[in-house]
Amino acid sequence: MELDGGEHIPSPTFVPTLLEHVLPFLQDAASREAPEPDKVLATILFSDIVGSTTRAAELGDVGWRQLLADHHARVRRQLARFRGVELDTAGDGFFARFDGPARGIRCALAIRDVIGDLGLQVRLGLHTGECEVLDGKVAGIAVAIGARVSALAAADEVLVSQTVKDLVAGSGITFEDRGLAELKGVPGKWQLYSVASA
Repeated sequence: MELDGGEHIPSPTFVPTLLEHVLPFLQDAASREAPEPDKVLATILFSDIVGSTTRAAELGDVGWRQLLADHHARVRRQLARFRGVELDTAGDGFFARFDGPARGIRCALAIRDVIGDLGLQVRLGLHTGECEVLDGKVAGIAVAIGARVSALAAADEVLVSQTVKDLVAGSGITFEDRGLAELKGVPGKWQLYSVASA
């Protein structure tokens, strides 16, 4: 909207004309609903080094930092190989997402295998669900479920939810039944499976 006048700062006599045009625009903008956040179906992977505190105490700060750097480099190579997206690292664990569950499972198995000669064991958990995308990261209940599944994995185990198992039917990946489990803060009981081979 172009208005008559040459002032850079509106004079008191010009303010009513300015408000006549600005107020409807602001009222319209204020009455609009906030846009829905973007959502994607994603496979969430969480990894965690088993016994990391004990190992850090054994090695000391410098030794642990070097071992952790080697671990992180190896994990990142596998994420790149399987087209995983690193979302965060918290201490010794990784949080990543994949566009498919089979790729996520194969990456988890590869991570477990490539860090074995470092003398480390990891627990890995995967879940697939609809996630909200916020600033390039994912959030929502599916992420919480992935974290809870990972927390229940044994040393060097890749544990997955029923959803992940169902989505990879026909892929050649085999599983062992781990039974029903309660996931802290998540309603109901969840059927979990350990990856046997891929």
